[in-house]
Amino acid sequence: MSTGFFDGLSKVTYEGADSDNPLAFRHYNPDEVVMGKRMEEHLRFAVAYWHSFAWEGGDPFGGLTFERPWHPQDSMQNAKLKADVAFEMFDLLNAPYFCWHDADIRPEGADFAENLSTLEEITDYIGEKMQSSSTKLLWGTANMFSHRRWMAGASTNPDPDVFAFAAATVKGCMDATHKLGGENYVLWGGREGYETLLNTDMGQELDHMGRFLSMVVDYKHKIGFKGQILVEPKPQEPSKHQYDFDAATCIGFLRKYGLENEVKLNLEQGHAILAGHSFEHELAVAAAEGMLGSIDMNRNDYQSGWDTDQFPNNVPEVALAYYHVLKAGGFTTGGTNFDAKLRRQSIDPEDLIAGHVGGMDVCARGLKAAAAMIEDGGLEDALKERYAGWEKPEAQAMLTSDLDSIQARVLSEGINPKPRSGRQERLENYVNRFV
Repeated sequence: MSTGFFDGLSKVTYEGADSDNPLAFRHYNPDEVVMGKRMEEHLRFAVAYWHSFAWEGGDPFGGLTFERPWHPQDSMQNAKLKADVAFEMFDLLNAPYFCWHDADIRPEGADFAENLSTLEEITDYIGEKMQSSSTKLLWGTANMFSHRRWMAGASTNPDPDVFAFAAATVKGCMDATHKLGGENYVLWGGREGYETLLNTDMGQELDHMGRFLSMVVDYKHKIGFKGQILVEPKPQEPSKHQYDFDAATCIGFLRKYGLENEVKLNLEQGHAILAGHSFEHELAVAAAEGMLGSIDMNRNDYQSGWDTDQFPNNVPEVALAYYHVLKAGGFTTGGTNFDAKLRRQSIDPEDLIAGHVGGMDVCARGLKAAAAMIEDGGLEDALKERYAGWEKPEAQAMLTSDLDSIQARVLSEGINPKPRSGRQERLENYVNRFV
């Protein structure tokens, strides 16, 4: 039985680039084969439960602008209605996956026992809906940043009772993710950081965070969860100093606590920008270390220093992102989660569909451009030419030599290198041929 929320809207289909239907795919054809794999299998799109259904349209200066039938989100009845609407949207989009935080799918209870009870109840309800749906769970996670109990962090909190509450919460969320067949479990340290060092023991907090993540990995193996554990880097927001600042910081943290073979990264375009990086940089850093797991696709407003979580619309940026994803072998358990939300003034149900349709089309164009660049090989040829000198035996020998020997060779051979062009403009022009 329909909720009526999306009344008047039809299932979104691929109509091709010449279509003028604003609610049709013009570039995303799930069955189109790209580099030997269906586009749907490459992109593995997921709808974010929190932005699409739990966010009420508020900002720091004003409250909700969305008036949804499941507001207020404080009862199981409304939680189930929200799930009904969510699966109607998944069906309209033919979305392969969705993602959630526990606080998105259940109401906030008076204590942990109530939270766990409602989480288990809604997990069963969602599980029943999944039986008649083609949409699967890409990943689950715990919201350990919104409630006031998390104001000083979760695993890094100076209060051991908060650490205990966080551990119990994550166990419940991992159990729910496992029960629903989730393909990953994500930990986002929304407040794992500090506001001032005047009241912070950084070393102790990092050790606690490392131990917490180790317990998560141990529990994964205990329950036989076959999915990937992921951590998500994010700088500055909301804490002044986040311990999970960027990909390189997270990789160093994972290596310090011996978790580099157990945990990979879930990287977000908007977070990369807040860290002062490009998305392709973060992807390349993770890929170089074999830790690229999944991505959150969105964009930031470049005139704002905030994480605005807008739907992607920049094909060149997206193409370079997927170029690095494809070079790394593509997604296995990971995918493309739209961690993107409507603008506060986009209040109609149709806007939810339009935002995802546009984002999926942009990603499809980016994927095809990335694949075309890889198949053409121009960027790889340019890299090979630039680093060709390192293929010579004398260059390779330097890497196992010492400073004395290298200096002697420079003197004996009269080595006096001349700078060579990096040809950046030519390579940028090359990329623009494909996008």
